[in-house]
Amino acid sequence: MAESALADPTFAPLLAPALDSVLHIEARAYDHPWTRTHFLDALASGYEAQMLVRDGAVLGYFVAMQGVGEAHLLNITVAPEHQGQGHARTLMAALKRWAMQVAAQRIWLEVRVSNTRAIRLYEGLGFERVNVRKDYYPGLGPAREDALVMYCPLDESEHP
Repeated sequence: MAESALADPTFAPLLAPALDSVLHIEARAYDHPWTRTHFLDALASGYEAQMLVRDGAVLGYFVAMQGVGEAHLLNITVAPEHQGQGHARTLMAALKRWAMQVAAQRIWLEVRVSNTRAIRLYEGLGFERVNVRKDYYPGLGPAREDALVMYCPLDESEHP
């Protein structure tokens, strides 16, 4: 069935009962996926965690934490079979709405320097390159990979 013929996706809180579905997506999307413990720790800490769902299936999700005057994106993932269909933009729009609701003035994130697709998405959404964190991410074998640090200022006139 074509993606456009399906019901519109909606958001739901990412809660512990959904972790099996989320972990299945993580394992297929990343060489170094978050573990159940990572997600449980994020949920126990009260971090913002939302899923994009359609007809009971998880299309993607994000986890973010609030800081003083800012938000930090910790994880954003779209299931591999649903990538390239605009769901990452939908997730990022929800992240931005939440960040503005909690009075954040900017959103921060790290992204693997090799993830050019994500970097293009973030830049297209107004994120700016700030710095590089050397050896931030695990790599293949003993190697590690640098992270590009990016941030997006939020327009104060958009705050609710």
